[in-house]
Amino acid sequence: MIASVAGVVGAIAADSLVVEVGGLGYRVFAAPEELGFFTLLLTVTGVGPKVALAIVGSRPVADLQLAILQRDQAVLVAIPGIGKKLAERVIFELREKVAAAGTAAAAAGEGEAGGETEVVAALQALGYSAAEARSAARAAMAGVPVSSSLEDRVKAALRTLLKD
Repeated sequence: MIASVAGVVGAIAADSLVVEVGGLGYRVFAAPEELGFFTLLLTVTGVGPKVALAIVGSRPVADLQLAILQRDQAVLVAIPGIGKKLAERVIFELREKVAAAGTAAAAAGEGEAGGETEVVAALQALGYSAAEARSAARAAMAGVPVSSSLEDRVKAALRTLLKD
């Protein structure tokens, strides 16, 4: 078994990538979700394969995507090799891409968890802080049916914020 491979990414397939090392190409298999997020991370200025691998290997992809959506720098800064400026850049360059891609974070939890993520993202888009949005989303999710629409959940969260 090979424990690690360091080299240049030569090719990317749906479920794997080829790392070229000393004239040899090693195919490394990864879950498509992890590979897709790895590829997305490579588009960020200053993020190379080593840093992208450190990010993807640190937590489940859904947690990382949620941290990006919620602008939670602490999650990224906790990863060795990621400083505050790089964390800011990752969030800035990927936030819209992660939101537009229909993230694993939104699909990770069916019902309440997934719905709460959408509500938090919507509230943050309206200018609320991550902490305010999470708190209001939790309160709103407790008071509305799981089958309710995103619009109804956001309205309930806004009502919660107005009461404070």
